[in-house]
This record gives sequence, C-alpha cells and structure tokens, in this order.
Amino acid sequence: MSADLSGAALWQRGCERLAAELPEQQFNTWIRPLPPAEVAQQEENGHEAVLVSLRVPNRFKLDWIRSQYAGRIEAILTELAGKPARLELSLAPREAIAPLPRTQPSSMTMGQVLNQHGLGAPAAGRPAVPASAAARPAAAPVAAQPTAPAAPATAASLIQPGATPNVPPSATRHRINTSLTFDTLVPGRANQMARTAALHVAGAPGQMYNPLFIYGGVGLGKTHLIHAVGNALLKDRPDARVLYLHAEQFISDVVKNYQRKTFDELKAKYHSLDLLLIDDVQFFAGKDRTQEEFFNAFEALLAKRAHIIMTSDTYPKGLVDIDERLTSRFDAGLTVAIEPPELEMRVAILIKKAEAESAPMPEDVAFFIAKNVRANVRELEGALRKVLAYSRFSHKEINIQLAREALKDLLSIQNRQISVENIQKTVADFYKIKVADMYSKKRPASIARPRQIAMYLAKELTQKSLPEIGELFGGRDHTTVLHAVRKIGGERQKNTELNQQLHVLEQTLKG
Repeated sequence: MSADLSGAALWQRGCERLAAELPEQQFNTWIRPLPPAEVAQQEENGHEAVLVSLRVPNRFKLDWIRSQYAGRIEAILTELAGKPARLELSLAPREAIAPLPRTQPSSMTMGQVLNQHGLGAPAAGRPAVPASAAARPAAAPVAAQPTAPAAPATAASLIQPGATPNVPPSATRHRINTSLTFDTLVPGRANQMARTAALHVAGAPGQMYNPLFIYGGVGLGKTHLIHAVGNALLKDRPDARVLYLHAEQFISDVVKNYQRKTFDELKAKYHSLDLLLIDDVQFFAGKDRTQEEFFNAFEALLAKRAHIIMTSDTYPKGLVDIDERLTSRFDAGLTVAIEPPELEMRVAILIKKAEAESAPMPEDVAFFIAKNVRANVRELEGALRKVLAYSRFSHKEINIQLAREALKDLLSIQNRQISVENIQKTVADFYKIKVADMYSKKRPASIARPRQIAMYLAKELTQKSLPEIGELFGGRDHTTVLHAVRKIGGERQKNTELNQQLHVLEQTLKG
C-alpha cells in the first residue's frame, strides 16, 4: 500500500468512488451506514496484498452486500491500493452494532426497482416522489461519521409519548408463523420483485419502500412473504414490536373498542409498533370507521419511521369502497405484484415441499403435476399432499401413473373449467370485441392485441399445443402463436397495466 494512503484513507476513498458510481438510494441504504473497515497488509502467493475486513450488522445485509457489491468493492480497492485487495465480510457482535441512520422513505415504480437491481436500464436520476409522500417532513441528512452505539431498547422507549404502556415487547403476541421464512420461500420470476423488496425491508426497516404493498391472487405466497419479513426482523431484533394480522382482525378490534369506547387502547396497540404486517386490506371496503382508524394508525407509524407491509388481491387503485386518502398512501411507497408461478418455479416448489415431507419426488412426476396445476402455490401444495397420501396408503412408489390416479378428480375439473373457447369469449368480452374476431383475419391493433392475449392465456392455462391453439384461432400457424406468447409474456414483465389486465382475466377464468 502506498505510504500516503493509510487503511482508513483507502476505505474512505473507496466509499467515495462507490458513492459516485451507485444510485444515491442504493449507496445510502447499503454502504453509507457501514462502520469503517479494517485494512491490513498480507502476502498471497509471495505477493503483497490487502485484506479489507468489514463487519456487517445483520445476515441480510451481509448476504446482499456479498452478492451485489463485493466484487465491485474489491475491484475499486485493488485499483486504489495498486495491489490485490480481498474483501472479508463478517457479522458484527450485537452490542457493537450502531443504530442505522434513518432516511426518508422512497417512492419507486416497478421499473425503477428493476433498474436499481440491475434488471433494467440504469435509472436516469432519483425517483420522483408523489405529492402524498412529498408532503411529509423531509428527514435529516445522514451523518457521514459513524453513529454512537444504540442503548438497549426497553418497553418504554418503544411506546409513543402519551400512550399507555402495555406488555414489554418480549411478551407481545406478534402472531408470526415461524415456519414461513425466506429460506422456506422458493424464489422465482413470479415473486422476484416482491421478494427483493421484502429483503430490503427486512435488512433496513423504516428506510425505504414504506409502505410496501404486495398484491396478487389467492395462494400465491403473499402471506408467506410478509411473515418472512417479520421472522427476519425478530431474529435480528428480538425486542422489536412486530404484529401480523388479517384485516378482519383489525376490523374486529375497531368494533370492540368502539363498543367499549376504549380507543386509547387501540392506539396503544397499533401506534407503538415497529413493523405492522396486515393481510387482505381489501376487506376494509365500505367500513368507514375502520378505515379512519387504520388511516390514523398508518400516519402514526410512518411518522415514527415504523414499517408497514400490506397485501391485497388487487393493486391500490383497483380497490373499491376504500377512501382515496388510504389508497393514495398505499400507493406512495412501493407496489409490487406476485404472479402465478411459472412452470420451473412450480417444479422447484414441489420438489422442495416433498423433501420437507421426507418423500423425495422424481423430477418427471414434479413436471407432470406442475404442468397440470397452474393456478397457485396453495393448489400445488394440495395436489402434492394428495399424491403423497395416495402413495403412502397404497404402498406404491411415486410415479406419473400414481400421480395421475391421485389427481384424476382435480384434472377432470380443470379440463372442464378452462377451454380455449372459454378464454376467447372471456377476453373478447373484456376488450369489447366480437368472439368472431378471434378467428378472423382482421389485423387492426384493437383486435390483434386481444387475440394475442387470448393466445398467451391459452398456452398458459390449457394443455393445448401451439399447433392446436393456432387451429382454434382460425387456422393460424404455430409460429404465430409462439410469437404472441413470447410478446405478451415479455411485455407482462414491464407493463404494469397489461400485467393487471392479465391478472384479472386469469382470476376470472379460474373462477
């Protein structure tokens, strides 16, 4: 290492380079809060090298920094030091962890999140903040120097001034299912964005993507994902006030406190949380007093930089009979969808679930089940349980024939429910065109687009081959169908409006 570049100076210069190269939001979230690294010289294969030891406050940050930034950090430090630099990451002792600096929650679109994680084109600048978010007070700038170690959290310190202390955090019933973790969640394209955002929240709650709004159909893993965030935070901070509940439980609490005139208890319970996880907020529809109390809790939690994660069966603007004040706030953080799992993800889910049941599943059987059960993860798990039970009761090995026998009722129902003709009629009604236009040779965009969407859904939701689908669409060649499937499938990943339309059509067709 050069004489004019000490260990501390090397790390500082490296951070300055990262700040210039990374988007500001990324740098502020993952790099700036880190303590100074320890830099030491060593020999590797007879040559001088630099060992940079960095202590990270929790496992999520460590894994994320290792996967996303370690290579770039090593390259920068090697260039600055003039010799090979190796980054060594380790977990900091709990008592040595300084409190994370708080930054203003960010509002980001799906495209901006894709950009941030290297899944799209580089963002041109910082994401715009909606009016509802801009109206909040700006956070104080993050200090450049390390902050002092945090004092041990107490029950009193976690309750808002003026609130009535209840039980200490360690005794709070958080209602988290400890089996629903990030480790037991099978990742895939269908949940990629939601899982990435949830990992961010777990690693740095209260800082960005607040609120996080996750939407999708039933049985796709929304509940699993928010429990995973709760479990991760409690593992990192056992004293944190975390609460999971279904929207109906919140409604019940409002009714109970309204009858008793004890709204101070309601506020003490919800306004003092560090993380609120709430499922199926669409159930608030038409319940004015519930919406008012949730709005108050929502504002109180955001004001104290607590985090809120919600799930729903539709995106915020699609919620009906919900006050616009709420829907605008739901949409002010980050809104992400969980899609029905693609074939490969369904296969991975089946194999992993079967292993958890100590019943290894042959890959060809997993593919057979996955091709025939497409709706959601819940139905997939149900099909797996049927196959495993059939195997145990009949004392037969698991193979495709056994799976076919075990699932014959389910396969029969599915084959009756969804047909290409049903898809054509549903799509034609949705886009207000004639069913006959699906078979015609007309090519204006108002007809060609719905026709391509219907072809895409026919491939996704039925067992028909490409030539069979083409025949049912007026004798079209299979390459025409393939082009439509690829085009709509690709656009679905980028176009939020199209994605929502497809989601509605899929739910309609699946009944």
